[in-house]
Order: sequence, then structure tokens, then C-alpha cells
Amino acid sequence: MRLLDVRRYLDRLRTDHTGRPSPEGLRALHRAHVERVPYETLDFQLGRRTSLAAEYSVERVLGGRGGYCFHLNGAFAQLLTALGYQVTWHRGGVQADRDTPAPGANGNHLTLTVSVGGETWLADVGLGDALHEPLPLRAGVHEQGPFSYRLGPSAAEPGGWRLDHHAHGKFAGMDFSNESAALPDFQAMHRVMSMSPASVFVRIASVYRRDADGVDGLCGCVLSRVDGSGSRTVRELTSADEWFGTVAEVFGLTLDDLDAGDRARLWDWLARSHATRLRLRAEREQFLVGAP
Repeated sequence: MRLLDVRRYLDRLRTDHTGRPSPEGLRALHRAHVERVPYETLDFQLGRRTSLAAEYSVERVLGGRGGYCFHLNGAFAQLLTALGYQVTWHRGGVQADRDTPAPGANGNHLTLTVSVGGETWLADVGLGDALHEPLPLRAGVHEQGPFSYRLGPSAAEPGGWRLDHHAHGKFAGMDFSNESAALPDFQAMHRVMSMSPASVFVRIASVYRRDADGVDGLCGCVLSRVDGSGSRTVRELTSADEWFGTVAEVFGLTLDDLDAGDRARLWDWLARSHATRLRLRAEREQFLVGAP
């Protein structure tokens, strides 16, 4: 990264980094990233192709957008490296729920470890509703504000690690390999996840923002806030103006790169998708009421 891009990146995070790499500096950068650069998949609903190239991921962040794990952790790795941190990429595999077998480190997720201060840290700004700060890569329970996470040996990835999400999280956990990885290790999975009609990332428009006290989430037209007790407040967004205004206000996404046609197409997709989900839910509830 050019010095100018580093400065612009730090300005985007509304933070600074002075002196040599340190655990304190890493934690501050991680917090700022998950608070101000949201996890989001909105290009996928528009059928836009996205790249995993480092330059592309950094430009997304500098341009005011977010992304999902490959973009967010890919860009964050570039920033950390430019600031002098020792960063390693790893293949990860997110387990959606505990009723689904853990996939091991199948490459559906990119995660990072960072060596600084005589210790290795798990740094991951691309898990949506998960880590607020990096975790020391040590087995045990780690508290972050109101949430608890567990790190330990992976049962699904030989020699790897397992991160168990907190009890109110949107997924069960993530296994990752101890071996280093590179961009080609994720290309095939990225194509499927970002373009296949069967992909959950294509079927559901998602935006998440983590802070010290909880998580703001947007799935389609449903805005939610989850706090440390698991309390969840929900609000349905019923118009394009309300939806785009909320995305800007809550998540900091002005989506200036979308023209009027893109915005109309995205809202049409969101409204139709939401109507379909409401219809299917009503049919399911009617079936359950009528079941013997």
C-alpha cells in the first residue's frame, strides 16, 4: 500500500497508529474496523462481480464500502502489513449452525493471525456479528464485553483451531487451518459464494456492524439489534427511502457508487424477496396450526 492509501485507510477508520506495532495498536485498529467498515453483501444481489485482489479490497474500503470476509480481512491484512505487523492468511470454514456438520477449513472463510508483542493473535474483521477485538491464540474462554468466545483445537481440521461463537451469534463457529494460505486458495469458493443462485450470500442481502455492546444486523428488510443478554429488537423497513436511510445512518453505508437504476433494482429485489419470505412463513404457520 502507498503511504497515501494508509493515511486514507486510517481516516476511514477514524483512528491513527503511531509508533511500532503493538497489541494495543492491533486491538484499536480491529475495533475501529468492525465498528466503521460493515460486513455487507449488497453487490451480490445486483449481480456485480467482485474481486479478491488486494488492491480491489482496499479500494472498496477507501471508497466507503464494506464487503464479506475475503474483502474485509484481505484489506485489513494489507493495512496491518503496511504498518509493520506480521500477518498470516489462513483457510477457514464457518459452521452455519450446530445441526450442520462443521466443514473444516474448506476455504469458505479467510481469517488472519497476527504476531506481535511476543504472542499470536486471531484477528478477524470479516465474521459479521462476531469479534470486536482480536483474541490471543490460546485455548480457553475469552470475554469481550458482554460476549464469550471459546478457542481450542479443531475436531474438524487436523492440527487446526476452532472458534466457538457466543450463544446469541448468527453462526455456530469457525474452524481454521494452522497452515498459511494465499489468494488462490479462496478463488473457487468465492465464485460460488458470490454468484451461485443457491448461495446464502446471494439469496439474502446482509449487513452487520459490531460495537462494544452488541450487534446491528440487517437481513433483507429486517433490521435488528442484539445486546449481550441476547435481547433482540426488530424493525421492518417498508420503503426504499427508509431502507437506504437506515443503511446510511446505522451502518455508515451511503452507497454512493450505486446510481438511481441500481438503487431501484436493489429495492425491487429486496421487496420481492421479503414478500416471498413473509408468504412462506404464513404458509408454514398455517400448516402447523392445521397439523394433527
